[in-house]
Amino acid sequence: MKSIIKKNNLQKGLVLITMTFILQSCFVAKDYVRPELNTETEALYRTENLPTDSVSIADVSWKKLFLDQYLQQYIEEGLQNNMDIRIALQQIISAEAYAKQGKAGYLPSVNVGTNWTHQVQSKNTQFGAFLTDRSTDQFDLTANLSWEADLWGKIRSNKRATQATYLQSVAGHQLVKTQLISSIANTYYNLLALDAQLKITKQTIATRESGVTTIKALKDAGQVTQVAVDQNIAQYNSAKTLQVDIESAIFKTENTLSILLGKTPQNFKRGTLDLQKIEQEIVLGVPSKLLSNRPDVMAAEFGLIQSFELSNVAKSNLYPSLTLTAAGGFQSLDIEDLFSSNSLFTNIIGGLTQPIFNKRKLKTQREVALSQQEQSLLQFKKTLLIAGSEVSNALFSYESEVRKFEFRKNEVEALRKAESNSEILLKNGYANYLDLLTARQSALSAELNIIDSKLQQLVSIVDLYEALGGGWK
Repeated sequence: MKSIIKKNNLQKGLVLITMTFILQSCFVAKDYVRPELNTETEALYRTENLPTDSVSIADVSWKKLFLDQYLQQYIEEGLQNNMDIRIALQQIISAEAYAKQGKAGYLPSVNVGTNWTHQVQSKNTQFGAFLTDRSTDQFDLTANLSWEADLWGKIRSNKRATQATYLQSVAGHQLVKTQLISSIANTYYNLLALDAQLKITKQTIATRESGVTTIKALKDAGQVTQVAVDQNIAQYNSAKTLQVDIESAIFKTENTLSILLGKTPQNFKRGTLDLQKIEQEIVLGVPSKLLSNRPDVMAAEFGLIQSFELSNVAKSNLYPSLTLTAAGGFQSLDIEDLFSSNSLFTNIIGGLTQPIFNKRKLKTQREVALSQQEQSLLQFKKTLLIAGSEVSNALFSYESEVRKFEFRKNEVEALRKAESNSEILLKNGYANYLDLLTARQSALSAELNIIDSKLQQLVSIVDLYEALGGGWK
């Protein structure tokens, strides 16, 4: 008799397993395919001046792009200590934990518990009136198992969604890394530019202090009036005020660099602006490379993949689910007999459940999931367009600053000559003091502008490097 029961159970089990494999072949879930992006990537960079080779400046390590030893040291420190980098790493750890959970979706749930039940029958019940001892005790040690077959690919899609979330967090870390390198480099270059402007300003102050002495001597000789003396003194004090402003800017910029490096505010050793050079050839790479180079574009696509897989999950929820539950263990009215062979029990239940009416929740989830998938697709395309725009802007800024730099140099040379000639003419009575004041002020502004032009060249290259997705590799 027992052998017949076992044979019937085995047949039922085989039928259930066969049915599972047949249904699993009918996956509802689809595989992700990257959308067509020909329109978005066509002429994405909007440039005709540089070759769009398959090799991009973004593939160059930041250690080879930035040759200043102090800058290299600060970038290294920032990558180790910056708070945003450390936060991003913790986000990766969290996402990795969820990804591991998603991989375990195919495994059954198993739990073990022990219970003691004490029951007292009421005298007014059918059986309680006839029992002399109306209390009973029951002890059990039970293991429960629950497993759901992945008939429609729901578990697989959920696993892929958690993996996409993890990869999105990795891309987010890469984005923070790229932005950090860019921020440190730009802040460092700003410090160098401020140092150069401070040096020019101090030289100007010394010149104007000497000029005040000269103009006083000319007044004593009767060649100019007190107005000329007052104007020169005012111009001297204006330069002193500019020095204070630049020193204040240096102080604040050093504090900004301290935050980026995760350090307390301090003075930083640094090189000089005139020694800064970017020797790497500027090559953009083909526009489609942004899909694999730029972290925010990658993160946007992983967001699209996650939404796609979750829409698969929402669709799978509309179909029947096959679950297998089992319980077994020891059960006895007497604790001494709990582990006896006669106390063993087992229950196995296989069920196929089809949702029919649940207040439209599943259909709503499906519609919302499809809407979120479309939003993610649009966000992906938008991110790619923004990336191309930033590349174009950075490149155009660099080319503009290179052209402007030559004009700035010529302007400075001409104004310095005008200043020198005006001073000579004034001493000899062939010019008035207003010509000299105007020449001095224009020369200082031009020298400060040429420093800014040099700075903007460096900044635009850094921005281009970031826009192409450089720095994280």
